[in-house]
Amino acid sequence: MANRLATAQPNVGMRHWISPVVVLAAMIAVAAPAAGAAAKQPRPARVVEATAPREAGEPMMAIVSIKSQQVTFYDADGWITRAPVSTGVSGRETPAGVFAVLEKNKDHRSNMYDDAAMPNMQRITWNGVALHGGPLPGYAASHGCVRMPYGFADRLFDKTRIGMRVIISPNDAAPVEFSHPALLMPKAEAIAAAPGRVEVVAREAAEAAAAADATKKLAATSAREAKPLPGALRKLQSLKARADVELVSADKAVVVAKTDEAKARAEDAKQKAAARAAELGAQFETAKADTASKIDAAAAAKDAAKAAETKKVATAKAASDAKLALEPVSIYISRETQMLYVRRNTHKPAPDGGGEVFDSSIEVPITIRDPGKPIGTHVFTAMARNDAGLRWSAVTIDEGDSAKVALDRITIPQEVLDRIGATALPRSSIVISDEPLSTETNYRTEFVAVLSNQPQGGFITRKPTPPADLMASSDDADGDGFGSFFQRWNADPAPVQARRRVAPYQRQPQTGWW
Repeated sequence: MANRLATAQPNVGMRHWISPVVVLAAMIAVAAPAAGAAAKQPRPARVVEATAPREAGEPMMAIVSIKSQQVTFYDADGWITRAPVSTGVSGRETPAGVFAVLEKNKDHRSNMYDDAAMPNMQRITWNGVALHGGPLPGYAASHGCVRMPYGFADRLFDKTRIGMRVIISPNDAAPVEFSHPALLMPKAEAIAAAPGRVEVVAREAAEAAAAADATKKLAATSAREAKPLPGALRKLQSLKARADVELVSADKAVVVAKTDEAKARAEDAKQKAAARAAELGAQFETAKADTASKIDAAAAAKDAAKAAETKKVATAKAASDAKLALEPVSIYISRETQMLYVRRNTHKPAPDGGGEVFDSSIEVPITIRDPGKPIGTHVFTAMARNDAGLRWSAVTIDEGDSAKVALDRITIPQEVLDRIGATALPRSSIVISDEPLSTETNYRTEFVAVLSNQPQGGFITRKPTPPADLMASSDDADGDGFGSFFQRWNADPAPVQARRRVAPYQRQPQTGWW
């Protein structure tokens, strides 16, 4: 074989010897082309937009896979649409975790990148992580946000609502049908009675508020009237005491008078002193009784005002709970903090103009069996009603126990179940995680929980949300194009390198959906 390879050269006048090692390599290459082809890993299929072949319901959940660079939206019956995405680059990674849509802005623009368009923005953290339309190069390329195809983001914008669950998973994840006795089991009669109860307790709350205002005014009037009485009473008492002294002195003057004329004058003075002492005594006794009566009335009015205020608070709470019972409820259970948190959307605009206010009146300690053992991160969602009450799904995005074992380790306090369980609705959820709630969770969020074992560059490089009393409405500090959402807050952030300016994003035509 070596000789044949050598004599097969173009210049036969010269002998070209080939190394046996090279010959052997060539033989192997020629003999086994199929084996080499089999060992080569195929390139992953390119993600394309797709729509389920059925009528789509309202999106209830979005799952972003960082690994596959795709987002899938789900309604009560399964997936309805998916599309490619572009998540954060190395050092600016999109955080994996559990989020919800906090605010929507159809025409958001960047104030950091040449007024770049970030159309159909759906915010999931207040420090600047969002889903929005953007360019998709086919790989992770953002500064932490999740870019979606422009047309896809546009068509989705009006379909989603504030509070929709957004799960960002490091790997591929999807909801699976799930049942467990620990999941909320509503009562049909309680759900049926809930709207009527809202009207009743709202009326009671209004009446209690009016009564509290009236008793507060009465208490204020009574207190105002009673306030000067003790001072006036002391003045009368002093005048009476002086009159009594004058009477005693006049009586002594009568005794020591030597002449009839002097005695007559002393008797006249005594009579006048006695009359004045008697008059002041009567005034004092009357004022004393009146003062005691009005002070008692003021105290009673104050007690009545306190009782009315207590009733006002109680009925207002009952009215709030009744109204919240018409909303899906979200529960977060943290192994790290050993706490259970409940959030429900009040749909009241936030006072600073950004997003809506979430009720957070229920936060209680909880016992988790084997608290030192990882439990994973699991999202349980009530997808729809069924004969048993609710049909649930489960999504697991972090290593730990299975979803079933995670629920087995937890007992939700009965007081919490009594307040929220009977009227639990579709879209309600229970999240169990090893993670604490992120500091991004505040009165304008449902829950923000970030997986600590995954890169968070696109999250931790942003300014954290400041305390509520320092919040101001603006744009978010997002490396993908948000400006500072909290202009008045300055936490002395570490200096960052100057960022490269890029041209505004260009809107590209996309395939249709809906």
